[in-house]
Amino acid sequence: MGCNVIFSPSPSRLLYVCPSRAPVALSLGPARSRNTCVVHIMEFEGCNCFRQRLVLSTLSGKRVKIRNIRSKDDNPGLRDFEASFIRLLDKVTNGTRIEINQTGTVLFYQPGLLYGGSVEHECNVQRSMGYYLEALLMLAPFMKTPLRAVLKGVTNDPTDPSVDLLKVTAIPLMTKFGIDGDGLEIKVLKRGMAPVGGGEVLFTCPVRRSMKPVHLTEPGKIKRIRGTAFSVRVSPQMANRIVDSARSILNKFIPDIYIYTDHMKGASSGKSPGFGLTLVAETVNGTFLGAEVVSTPQGQGDPVLPEDLGRNCAKLLLEEIYRGGCVDSTNQSLALLYMTLGQQDVSKTLLGPLSPYTVEFLRHIRDFFQIMFKIEQQKAGEDEQKGGEKVLMTCVGAGYSNINKTIK
Repeated sequence: MGCNVIFSPSPSRLLYVCPSRAPVALSLGPARSRNTCVVHIMEFEGCNCFRQRLVLSTLSGKRVKIRNIRSKDDNPGLRDFEASFIRLLDKVTNGTRIEINQTGTVLFYQPGLLYGGSVEHECNVQRSMGYYLEALLMLAPFMKTPLRAVLKGVTNDPTDPSVDLLKVTAIPLMTKFGIDGDGLEIKVLKRGMAPVGGGEVLFTCPVRRSMKPVHLTEPGKIKRIRGTAFSVRVSPQMANRIVDSARSILNKFIPDIYIYTDHMKGASSGKSPGFGLTLVAETVNGTFLGAEVVSTPQGQGDPVLPEDLGRNCAKLLLEEIYRGGCVDSTNQSLALLYMTLGQQDVSKTLLGPLSPYTVEFLRHIRDFFQIMFKIEQQKAGEDEQKGGEKVLMTCVGAGYSNINKTIK
């Protein structure tokens, strides 16, 4: 399903092959015939926000051309993990057309229909599965058939959100937008640490006709803290040391704390040693705020003591609670996308300070869907101690309807 890319010597002609057809040459030069229909192509420059552009292009159906991808770098063009991401999009869609020039510095992407179904993908080990899973979380509700994706590679690394963090924060957020049921799940089958990986994750998601509007304006007070301390190919005692050091800080604030220890052995433990901690704070109104820290990958940088890792993660969680809002900083862009694609009704969400990634995402939403948010700064009253300054994000949904969904 999808297409294969063939490089052509001519820079203005690129070949692609569909499984059932002969190679077809596509001219990217100016239209020469009066009867030729000129299709608008959105053009971008650089490799920043690569996933955002392709995900929003797939949802909006608009063609995208990205130029100058690391054109001045010593190693120009797309990286292996970006090529792997493109292959994943090709697997979950039908009829997608992808064209890349010989140096990899120019990408043309024409999205097909989101199909879904059973997909198995070998993620590049340069980035963790969170890099790929974040995009699937945005696309999965709008597929033709429910998605069942098996991802293989690195489950936890210091760069991207881990599978554990998305499991405890993104899944509860999706249920608030009406994506729920038995079919919504992220399950860690095997854990794989950087740099070699060896992990395996199952993600299943039902499809929805449309997103319901939300009013998430009251985060509420923290009622409990839960977490998972994991260790693979190291002593099981590492996880216990992480738990003790994290509790030494968190016990000062709330008594209801439970941190599970997860020590996988044998084939389930991947190919590299490592350990880490994921913490999530739940409020009385059902808001989940998460934080995580992972040990330094083997052979890269200075090793980390489990005691330091536990304390750092506890402090990061307290910082996330201070930032506050009804959505944690990792999932701000996911919530804003679901609000944009919601029914033509007003949605409101209270967020903590916007991350730079979220600011860029808002600009891309404006470019692809012509939706702009009303941003109001919320200051806590003098008698209230609610952490940092918040922003209330308000928009009217685009009325996006899932045309791919099968009617039964």
